[in-house]
Amino acid sequence: MTRQDVLQELNLWPMWRLRSTGAATPEASCPDAEIADENDAAQDRRAAISGMDWRELKQAVATCTACRLHESRSQTVFGVGDEQADWLFVGEGPGAEEDRQGEPFVGQAGKLLDNMLAAIHLKRGSNVYIANAVKCRPPANRNPEADEMAACEPYLARQIALLQPKLIVALGKVAAQDLLGSDRSIASLRGTLHQAQGIPLIVTYHPAYLLRSLPDKARAWEDLCFAVRTMHGLQTDTLAAS
Repeated sequence: MTRQDVLQELNLWPMWRLRSTGAATPEASCPDAEIADENDAAQDRRAAISGMDWRELKQAVATCTACRLHESRSQTVFGVGDEQADWLFVGEGPGAEEDRQGEPFVGQAGKLLDNMLAAIHLKRGSNVYIANAVKCRPPANRNPEADEMAACEPYLARQIALLQPKLIVALGKVAAQDLLGSDRSIASLRGTLHQAQGIPLIVTYHPAYLLRSLPDKARAWEDLCFAVRTMHGLQTDTLAAS
């Protein structure tokens, strides 16, 4: 599917723009104008996504071809859980099993995440929503490239806007850096309350990393306890304001 096809799907094509008042020829090209058109198309796409409801957003993700990841996926992995949840957990991207089943965190890392949730008296689907920064599996489970993250960012932003969770927990460096627009390390981001789209955010390790680095499970537990204290404070503030 070409970019024109994607824009047509979003009812954003044709797009008429005045390029020049002079006599332009098909052979003439202006790199700056092409970049401007691409930026305009990206802004149009973001604007369209920002107005979608849950049904429209799920359909847009399912048919997305905005980056190269669609070429190797089995299916997209939108997210799962309570669409009115107070808690939002955001990971990096789908792995092989997630790509096969179409649901985030269903492999060994998913089992560990479920155990982490249970340890703080939460469970998948009950006041909890789980999503990823990118919706398609990167080949060989590599980290997503910058342009792939950028292509998916409007989808995650809209999920957050629709959910309006009280607290976001970023699982791992990729999710944290994407949500915070930062290149800082996990070590420097942990233990601090951040903000993403005006919503409090806490950073901890990705469950897949914890499977390989057992000593950091104690630090992840500290992060979860911090998250519980933060949520308690947010809920108390909400009750006091009502």
